[in-house]
Amino acid sequence: MRLLHTADWHLGRSLEGRSRLQEQQDFLDELVEIVRREKIDAVLMAGDVFDTVNPPAAAEQMFYDALSRINRNGECPFIAIAGNHDHPERLAASFPLLRELGITLLGLPTLELQRVPIKRTGEILEIAALPYPSESRLKVLLSESAEELDVRTQYDDWVDSYFKQITSHFTPGNVHVAMSHLYVAGSKETDSERPVHIGGAYTVAAESLPSAAQYVALGHLHRPQKIKRAQTDARYSGSPLSYSFSESGQAKSVFIIDVEPNGTAKVEEVYLRSGKPLIAWEAKNGVHEVLQGIQEGLHQNCWIDLSIHVQDALSMEQIQQLRKAHDGIVHIKPVFQEKSGDQVTVSAQKLPVDELFTTFYKRQTGGAVPDDELISLFLDLVGEEGTEGEERE
Repeated sequence: MRLLHTADWHLGRSLEGRSRLQEQQDFLDELVEIVRREKIDAVLMAGDVFDTVNPPAAAEQMFYDALSRINRNGECPFIAIAGNHDHPERLAASFPLLRELGITLLGLPTLELQRVPIKRTGEILEIAALPYPSESRLKVLLSESAEELDVRTQYDDWVDSYFKQITSHFTPGNVHVAMSHLYVAGSKETDSERPVHIGGAYTVAAESLPSAAQYVALGHLHRPQKIKRAQTDARYSGSPLSYSFSESGQAKSVFIIDVEPNGTAKVEEVYLRSGKPLIAWEAKNGVHEVLQGIQEGLHQNCWIDLSIHVQDALSMEQIQQLRKAHDGIVHIKPVFQEKSGDQVTVSAQKLPVDELFTTFYKRQTGGAVPDDELISLFLDLVGEEGTEGEERE
């Protein structure tokens, strides 16, 4: 049978207030295309369908529309688990209606093994599924100690025990897969995975992933990667879109798994075309370089984290000019060039407040000079316009 592993869609997520619904729709359209082109028998979605526990209606509509197009009235089963961003009960609320179509939506951990008939091959897919297991969702206190090492040990023991219990029900002659949404120690993170544990306490050892499974489909981390120390083939599919600039230049993909009973899984990585790239652009020659690059079509269809080397602070007019020139500029960060030999020792006792502020501003920014409006605003804040600094002991 041919399975497709994906995760971390985060439908409804924006980028610094900028909607990404169209990019997410483009991904779902591409996913439907891949499922049909590659003749996928079942789709495994390893958590974080949505970005928040209360997603916008547009995101929910996109999800259910994609389910319908992927499933095709039961031709391709779809199995999804809740991630830490999903509301477990809300995600699973429609499961009773969708069950007959072969769509499985699991919100909370259960020791019930999921058995999915695969029409094309006549085989049975057995899934040991573990939705995001936090203490609050498990409704258990895993450790009475507040020490991170104790919490981590107890959490890891619980996950290890869970997988051993549920995989003990695997039936010989069927295809055996595990799926979860958690953090495996030693994996590579990015900034867009919001913290869900304190000090790394909610981590699991690679060795705790079930060796009885022929493949382990993981969600939570946004970088596609294989777990090296696992006793079976275990992977994070990663997110389909880059959700922070720490993922700049990162290829996004889904995994296709060919597997048969008692066989070794064969995994293919299929790279995605959808979604705007996130680019870190450093302009060493100032605003002119950026405007010229935009005019020439540089980074035309991208989200941009812009750093500009400047002598003085950017004016509001320049900032507005840049944003008008390219609507994908998310951040504009001035980089002030150091002015060697310009630093002068001054006596704070003899300088007016505005000059003290100017000197401080130049030192903090590496030589930039504050404009009159900024100085005036500072003086209004301190309420000492035109006065001289008092002597200090």
